[in-house]
Amino acid sequence: MTSSNERAADRAYRMIRADIMSGELEGGARLGEANLAERYGLSRTPVRESLRRLQSEGLVEVLPHRGARVVDWRSLDIAAIYDMRAVVEGFMVRRAAVTMSDAEIDRLTTLCDKVERQTAAMELGDPELVDLLAAFNREFHGSIARAAGGEIFAAVRASVVIGPLMLRTVHDYTRADQERSNRHHREILAAFRARSPQWAESVMLAHVYSAKSRLLEGRGDAIGPDAASVEAS
Repeated sequence: MTSSNERAADRAYRMIRADIMSGELEGGARLGEANLAERYGLSRTPVRESLRRLQSEGLVEVLPHRGARVVDWRSLDIAAIYDMRAVVEGFMVRRAAVTMSDAEIDRLTTLCDKVERQTAAMELGDPELVDLLAAFNREFHGSIARAAGGEIFAAVRASVVIGPLMLRTVHDYTRADQERSNRHHREILAAFRARSPQWAESVMLAHVYSAKSRLLEGRGDAIGPDAASVEAS
């Protein structure tokens, strides 16, 4: 592939992804290569490459003999997914509270410093910021999982974190949402320094359920009493 085609593929990826995240391309929308190429003024080759990339992120699904379409995150059982994630991440954070090294806690603290500075300097909803926050969350929570039980635990965590939901969460964050998320990360690290599994778990549950609430609000669902009680704790 030439550098020119590579740039076209990157441009197609950014434009299609931005329209998916904004809702311009709604969940379930068909993504015909010819139609997308005409829409964005590109050839079909970079569009095809971008769809493969978006499929790897979980934003697009390709069905046999039916082509590609936008994953409809609104059709997912968000409440059940996040309840399951709370169980998994609650267990892992308890273990990590006593197993994570001081050096790793320091590294994650430095990572928090960096992402907070970058977040403050960027506009919410900026695609670059969405990518930054998604990458940070993968690294922060993945590090907790690895401290709890190595790469096997990291793989288990990854299996219950649905890519489109995570991206939708950070895309829709208000400034208050982002500040709350930052505080949660900081407090989890404080609990690690105190070697307090109970403290770490309580913050992680609030963190997961606040993300659940944001997604359910975005879909127009009511939050259940069990989740509300956890969030209020």
